[in-house]
Amino acid sequence: MPDLNHLDSQREQELNKALEALHFAFRSVAAKPDAILAEQGLSRVHHRILYFVGRHPGLSVNELLAMLRVSKQSLNAPLRQLTKLGLIEAQTDPLDRRIKQLALTQAGLDLEKQLSGDQRQRFTKVFDIVGQEGEATWHQIMKLLAEDLSSDQMD
Repeated sequence: MPDLNHLDSQREQELNKALEALHFAFRSVAAKPDAILAEQGLSRVHHRILYFVGRHPGLSVNELLAMLRVSKQSLNAPLRQLTKLGLIEAQTDPLDRRIKQLALTQAGLDLEKQLSGDQRQRFTKVFDIVGQEGEATWHQIMKLLAEDLSSDQMD
């Protein structure tokens, strides 16, 4: 495996192009949802909460914390805000009253669909262009980037 601390200049330029592509792609994918969120005084963290609660109804607060890999302190204010706005509801777990189960309200479902819908449309168009093989490669790359790879795993 090459020494990542001593890249030749050509390889470093190639990697910089990949980083720039990631930056510009994320900016493009996030632009419309960010504008919608800003109109309501919300931010990307609110979108992430809506997205994951929407995909996992009944999720506990602790499960959401683990999924997002954030502290309880950083989740508390935005989650409380989404609850106050009537976008998320918390119900007591019938088996353990200490646990709150989270779910989107109809208004939360509608907002999440609006926010992520634009993103889903963008992905649909791009995946249609690159085909199934390109889509599979993209998923593989994203999965590997999301993992905590130590140097011995990348050999």
